[in-house]
Amino acid sequence: MKFRFYFLFLIFISAFVVADEDLRNQLMLEFHESLSRISSDFEITDVKKTPIDGLYQVMIGSDVIYMTRDGNYVLKGEILDIGDRKNLTEDALAENRINLLNTITKDEYIEFASNSTESYIYVFTDVDCGYCRKLHRDVPELNAKGIAVRYLAYPRAGIDSTVGEEMRNVWCAKDRQSALTRAKNRKQVESKICDAPIARQYALGKELGVTGTPAIFLENGRKLPGYIPPDELIQQIYN
Repeated sequence: MKFRFYFLFLIFISAFVVADEDLRNQLMLEFHESLSRISSDFEITDVKKTPIDGLYQVMIGSDVIYMTRDGNYVLKGEILDIGDRKNLTEDALAENRINLLNTITKDEYIEFASNSTESYIYVFTDVDCGYCRKLHRDVPELNAKGIAVRYLAYPRAGIDSTVGEEMRNVWCAKDRQSALTRAKNRKQVESKICDAPIARQYALGKELGVTGTPAIFLENGRKLPGYIPPDELIQQIYN
């Protein structure tokens, strides 16, 4: 009897999930059609309900807008839940950033960590960046406090620039940690060619809204643009 009840419950849940997914796909198509009246450049990646009846959260890349069910009205801004003291828009953006950063595999980033790692940050970096060098000098202190630093490549001049080539050499090096430190100290790194993920990481940075370096992303998806001293950064991580 219990098994039959459990089986029926699974069928009910599965049907609910399928129906919910069908509605999501339908709304994505309808909202895309509405937005195409303004521009054909919009690419909707997700649609979710909001706590406000008839208003939907629409993800477009790393950005979020809100649309009415009929697709005739678009709202751009933040939704604050005063009762729960939450910024629902920032929560949505953070969740999207986490999903995007989770597509990066361990062999793609260059990690500096200690045996006592408790948390980690992703840092989009450029070897020809003064504040990136300053942050790199803070890495031992961050590691000592249990923070691992996962570097991703973001050559500001573009992947085909001289700096882009330098960063490819770093990612192709046998000892990528030492190579990155050398490059940040503006020392030459041996030229090598491999299937380095520079273009992919640069594109990911663009999708995440990176415009300068260092661009720091916390484990919870929060974005901290620019250099931040270790004490303040640690406070942001554990806040």
